[in-house]
Amino acid sequence: MEGKGVKQVVFLVLVAVVVGVVFILIQNADIVVQNLPLIVLAIVVMFLIARFDYLIMLKDYERAVIFTFGKVSRVGGPGWTVIFPPFESMVRVDLRTRAIDIPKQDIITKDNIEVVIDAVIFIRVNKDNASVINSVVQVDNYVEASKLYVIGLIRDKAGSLELNELISQIEGLNVSLREGLEKLAKQWGVVVAEASIKDINIPRTVLESMHEQKAAVQRKLARMEGAKAQQAEIEAVKAAAEQLSDRALAYYYVKALEKLGEGKSTKFIFPMELTSLAKSLSSRRLSEDDIEGLMEKYAPVVKEIVKGAQKKKKKE
Repeated sequence: MEGKGVKQVVFLVLVAVVVGVVFILIQNADIVVQNLPLIVLAIVVMFLIARFDYLIMLKDYERAVIFTFGKVSRVGGPGWTVIFPPFESMVRVDLRTRAIDIPKQDIITKDNIEVVIDAVIFIRVNKDNASVINSVVQVDNYVEASKLYVIGLIRDKAGSLELNELISQIEGLNVSLREGLEKLAKQWGVVVAEASIKDINIPRTVLESMHEQKAAVQRKLARMEGAKAQQAEIEAVKAAAEQLSDRALAYYYVKALEKLGEGKSTKFIFPMELTSLAKSLSSRRLSEDDIEGLMEKYAPVVKEIVKGAQKKKKKE
């Protein structure tokens, strides 16, 4: 806008000057004939000024790649820059970081699940003259080229992974995007500030299935831990029992019967034969008479257990 305003002012000044000169020359026809070439030149200059921009204003974040007869001659800016059309032309370059929103991509993963991936990249042109020139002469449109490259890379990388791998390796995928784009953009004089996947949209049915699968795994792990705890408890009891003598085991067995007698149950289960119990109470080999004597010895204990159970039953 500033360049156009200056051009208009210069044009009006020249028009005023030419009008004044023509008015003076009209007063003397001989002078007009003698200065006809100058008058024609003045008209041509005015036409060129009206037709082309010779003075351009470039902001601090702008540069201009100037071509002379089609070849790069210099980089202009920031500030006022003079060019000479139609022999010279220029292309403006914006040095600010540009946020490029990649269109959402429908991707089929390796395990045939359709997901929608949304990504964004941030790029800018370096300030040095070589990078400014490369951003114009090495690529037609570095913004569009960067976008298309990232789209292709996302489809290639995400399509080669299963869904679980895609979710777990999202950081690695971001690194691949950034490094791949950097290698390409370096030739254009472009710096990749960031390239990352913003979101992966997974179908609701797939999410529900994943949650159910994870819950099932947790339940399985809980059962396995419970089984391991029971196994450890059994092994501990077994190890402790191996350290006890038969006499001690028999004692604990009788105490267990007494404990059962204190409960509400009226049924007693004897996991070993009474003869085996009687034998365990003695370290020597018992005869039939000895076994009978031991049975008589412990009969009162068993009777007391049974009586206690019957009394509790009557009270209930």
